[in-house]
Amino acid sequence: MQFETAIQLWEEGQRRLRQADPATQALLERVVDRIVDELRRRLGGAFTTDELAALYSQGTDWALDLAIATVPHDPRAWDAQTAADAAFLRYVREATDYAGGRRRVPDEDDAQQRGTG
Repeated sequence: MQFETAIQLWEEGQRRLRQADPATQALLERVVDRIVDELRRRLGGAFTTDELAALYSQGTDWALDLAIATVPHDPRAWDAQTAADAAFLRYVREATDYAGGRRRVPDEDDAQQRGTG
């Protein structure tokens, strides 16, 4: 999956999270935090937006298991797609080629540094 497609899905997940009722939102935030921890574990140190998108394209079925384990007695927290998408959006901020709310493209960055962009 291309990063440009993935980030649109992640942004939609964040919108769904923000639109959830407050009680459900609080539960989902716990799941999002847990998924971010898992992303950190799976990707290790430095990573790029393409690597994160590639992980996302492998599927996020594992996020449901995390949601159930994190909040086992409340099915409202089991909206794993919303939680996973919001978590990926949150985690993309740590990518080595992402800054200022956008993906940095090496050619663009090089041109800007030379003052030709």
